[in-house]
Amino acid sequence: MKSTYQAAVVTAPGTVILEDRPLPTPGEGEVRVRLQGCGVCGSNLPVWEGRPWFTYPLPPGKPGHEGWGVIDATGPDVGNVRVGDRVAALSHHAFAEMDVCNAFQVVRLPEALTDQPFPGEALGCALNVFRRCDVQPHHRVAVIGIGFLGALLTQLCARAGARTYAIARRPFAQGVARRMGATEVIAMDDHCRIIETVKELTGGNFCDRVIEATGLQWPLDLAGELTAERGRLIIAGYHQDGTRQVNMQLWNWRGLDVVNAHERDPRVYIEGMAAAVDAVAGGRLDPSPLYTHTFPIGDLPRALDAMRGRSDGFLKALVMYN
Repeated sequence: MKSTYQAAVVTAPGTVILEDRPLPTPGEGEVRVRLQGCGVCGSNLPVWEGRPWFTYPLPPGKPGHEGWGVIDATGPDVGNVRVGDRVAALSHHAFAEMDVCNAFQVVRLPEALTDQPFPGEALGCALNVFRRCDVQPHHRVAVIGIGFLGALLTQLCARAGARTYAIARRPFAQGVARRMGATEVIAMDDHCRIIETVKELTGGNFCDRVIEATGLQWPLDLAGELTAERGRLIIAGYHQDGTRQVNMQLWNWRGLDVVNAHERDPRVYIEGMAAAVDAVAGGRLDPSPLYTHTFPIGDLPRALDAMRGRSDGFLKALVMYN
């Protein structure tokens, strides 16, 4: 085995270099994962674009956190996995050929998923959001924003039997939403027209569940307008560019339950990842059509720029390793 591995290092906004790093040794309760790939997440963009609060260079492999691969070494006191297991990892330096994490932060991938890419953190996030939605077959559900997360949630809601209205900006994303099983697909263009369309589709009652999956102010405004009285508004979008204003009078009047569906407890992330493994292996969730772009690690800048630009054929980029 080589004594070094390659890791991407973000040295400044918009700049990445590849470094050869000494092979890390897992400590007590840790595993080393020889990574096969890592998903690119929208939360990677602020550090790529640059914000005043970031310090450069980043640690090697950061901010990659959607990695999967094969365990090739374990530290002392690891009993839940062994060398050779293929796993999804909740690690945080995964834009690299290797990463080390606590053994409880990996989920074993079954043979049914052999050779399939599995950005576990992203898929687990979708399952955790869906759990917080508490979607029932009689519900009317609006999903605002059809990126990777919104597309997964559309599929989950549709397969749960709910009437699912997907609201998407790009024609490509609208087509994806149809393939994911959306009952109706609505162009995200005119605020008032969208409200009137959903009002008509729901007989004036609006939606029992509304999932905001963009992380932007205007769709958040729209989400409140589309939520029925005593409905549940679920914030799945990652709002990372500043403060937000909300129409509190509307939220009060309709008696909305508002759920921030973001998790921070690693154990909850792992529960979601395990649920995602079961759902994909069992055929209840199919993310494979959503992986639209792949890049080698040397093209990480192109992968991040593709995420930022989100051209009409883009949903999810994966960085793949040899």
